[in-house]
Amino acid sequence: MLFSMHNARMSHAQHAQKPGICFARAYAKINLTLDVLSRRADGYHELATVMQTVDLYDTICLAANADESVQMLCDRPELSNNENLVVRAVQLVRQRLDLKQGVVLELHKRIPMAAGLGGGSSDAAAVLLALQKWWHLPLSTDDLLEMASALGSDVPFFLTGGLALCEGRGERVKPLAPHWPASMRWLVLVKPTLAVSTATVFGSLPASDYSDGSHSRALCAALEGRHEPLPADLHNGLERGVLERYPEVARAREELFATGAELVRLSGSGPTLYATFGELASAVQVQRGMQERGYEVYLSRAIYPSIGDICPF
Repeated sequence: MLFSMHNARMSHAQHAQKPGICFARAYAKINLTLDVLSRRADGYHELATVMQTVDLYDTICLAANADESVQMLCDRPELSNNENLVVRAVQLVRQRLDLKQGVVLELHKRIPMAAGLGGGSSDAAAVLLALQKWWHLPLSTDDLLEMASALGSDVPFFLTGGLALCEGRGERVKPLAPHWPASMRWLVLVKPTLAVSTATVFGSLPASDYSDGSHSRALCAALEGRHEPLPADLHNGLERGVLERYPEVARAREELFATGAELVRLSGSGPTLYATFGELASAVQVQRGMQERGYEVYLSRAIYPSIGDICPF
């Protein structure tokens, strides 16, 4: 599930002195379901959501720094700051194990920002796993999950990725068997030209849009039984409010249908929409049609991260 501990007799500082670089891929996700169950006392919402990683990914390079500082460089300048989740992930590891080794982080960003695809959370999880493998750190599965939960609600899911049911704030992750429906072989992701605040979407969600988690349970049962899921069970409790609040998202949805999509859903809090296809030709037709309309479009598929996605040198 996670990388194991190596060379336990060496001190943390000795582990951290290994020179070189490490590359990591951080995959995006889509929400196949998103049941919002209730509002919690801590201000968050209780969720049941089935998520799947897809083959759209960011690339992170970690390099040893000559001093003890952590530096962040990104091809999106607005992300080159110490508030970035990847910097916070490094600092959390250093504080937990009392490490002084400096790191230069280079982030090549391909996952759209503030898009409902989990890019920032995935980047943070990839850095936790990369540091564990690169520095051979004595971090248990529980250690990693605790740090991931402290960084964000979606971060624990990205420690394993693949297909999983996530509950609570998202921190309780139950991996599901990789039974992927034939009708969803190809995915077209469409990102309208706006950013959506997750906090705003959840903050404005009325109790009438809460559900009992039955959509997520039904989808899990269908996948485990190797059945095609019912379209009604691919339910996102945030979708109605997002479509009403953001006309650009509603327009993109209608244009997806107009170009040939039959099933369109919102991922997370949006604004990214995804359409599912059983045949590549149909997916490409819709992809090209949406590109001609000026949208940011990705042809994608479900993927399971592997140990080869983290490469130390």
